[in-house]
Amino acid sequence: MKVGLIQQSNTADSQNNIKKLIANIGECAAQGAQLVVLQELHNDLYFCQTENTQLFDGGETIPGPSTDLFGNLAKELNIVLVLSLFEKRAAGVYHNTAVVIERDGTIAGKYRKMHIPDDPAYYEKFYFTSGDLGFKPIPTSLGKLGILVCWDQWYPEAARLMALAGAELLIYPTAIGWESSDTEAEKIRQQNAWQIVQQGHAVANGLNVIAVNRVGTEIDPSGQTNGIQFWGNSFAVGPQGEILAKASSEQEENLVVDIDLQRSEEVRRWWPFLRDRRIDAYSDLTKRLID
Repeated sequence: MKVGLIQQSNTADSQNNIKKLIANIGECAAQGAQLVVLQELHNDLYFCQTENTQLFDGGETIPGPSTDLFGNLAKELNIVLVLSLFEKRAAGVYHNTAVVIERDGTIAGKYRKMHIPDDPAYYEKFYFTSGDLGFKPIPTSLGKLGILVCWDQWYPEAARLMALAGAELLIYPTAIGWESSDTEAEKIRQQNAWQIVQQGHAVANGLNVIAVNRVGTEIDPSGQTNGIQFWGNSFAVGPQGEILAKASSEQEENLVVDIDLQRSEEVRRWWPFLRDRRIDAYSDLTKRLID
């Protein structure tokens, strides 16, 4: 299938962000994309740089305005669309939620981000309740999509559980970058590690992986840091970790890449990692540490 990756910079004008998204989605569809993936929290700035209760006003229900808007667009363009939204589930209970829209505009399923960071410039635990839907692929007309979100991409357990549950493709909407106090050498190590770990998920599970990151610099409203410079570098890799396509580090960019789902079957026959797993010896994985 052809997959569209939209790497975009955002401003405080959410309506303009959405307008730009709509144009980029249309461009990907015009290039033949059947599946289009958007970056994490794509409608707005990455607001988790500070802790501010007023920002909860940006949460929305699912179904809600965004699923209606993008659902109509997916139906018009006959594409499957992966959204990333600030979900208001109930008063005081919010999630970082990915939503998959089917080609007829309906909601195929959703995934609530399971691993929630709490670091300088990434104060997500203040805003998001940990996900409670588990690691379950979302069935679509294009196959079973294993949707995970940003911080989830560092955890091999998450990718593995999606693979064991039948995911045919792993997808990571992302918002990650540098906080400016890091040294140049540390920045390079961080960015390289981010790509390498996801290539590892592809290899270990014999699956294609899609990672879509935002780009540009967003200021810290509190002034405590110099903000975040998002990495861009959105990419797609094959089931042996091979780079299929990669965006730039500084520019907004739409990528449309051919993904061969059948290749996963071939690679898993050559490298039967799932066959040879010692499930009788892994019980300690459910412990925080092993004494």
